[in-house]
Amino acid sequence: MDGHHRLTAALFIVTLSVLHLVQAQDQSAVFLSLVGFISLDCGLPTNESPYTEPLTGLNFSSDSDFIQSGKGARVGQDWVYAYKQYNALRYFPDGIRNCYNLSVKQGINYLIRAGFAYGNYDGLDIYPRFDIYIGPNLWTTVYARFQIDNEIIHMARSSILQICLVKTGTTTPFISTLELRPLRNDSYSTQTGSLQHVSRWFYKNSGDLRYFNSEQFSYMPNSSNI
Repeated sequence: MDGHHRLTAALFIVTLSVLHLVQAQDQSAVFLSLVGFISLDCGLPTNESPYTEPLTGLNFSSDSDFIQSGKGARVGQDWVYAYKQYNALRYFPDGIRNCYNLSVKQGINYLIRAGFAYGNYDGLDIYPRFDIYIGPNLWTTVYARFQIDNEIIHMARSSILQICLVKTGTTTPFISTLELRPLRNDSYSTQTGSLQHVSRWFYKNSGDLRYFNSEQFSYMPNSSNI
């Protein structure tokens, strides 16, 4: 009987191990089936799209397929940025709320990065201030005094993700770049809400900075429960 019990226990353990492996493989398969990076150079003319950003090697495309409103522009001659995607932008002189519609997979975590470089594109030399929303929920307020990037990890609740720029005063909302990165759901865990980027530390024994793969992110739960 002892031998029989040991054999039964061993088979049970093997079965659990196989089930765990299958579950892990299923999760990996779901992740790998997702579309890879989405990197939009907002306001880029379609005849200049796509292109490979020379400093990072990332492929950027025009945002024209993801939004119908707004107008394209380029930063002023005195404001040329090293990263190409910040030299064009889309601004929104009409309406209060203008939204991007991005196709995503429901239930998957995404890193969303929105970049803003005013560059005095309109010659007014007035730094815009406006809000960004994820769907109906406030993400953050942008004050574009400098080139800035806002990042958040957000779980998609439907197959369409809306990123909206909302006018809150007299200045005109704009956006330079919008990037989406699918993540494994075990990368950052949160029971509710989204994870807002707080700060980043980069440790390396040389002065060279690598893009994305070398970044170390620190996030905290967003109390707005986006």
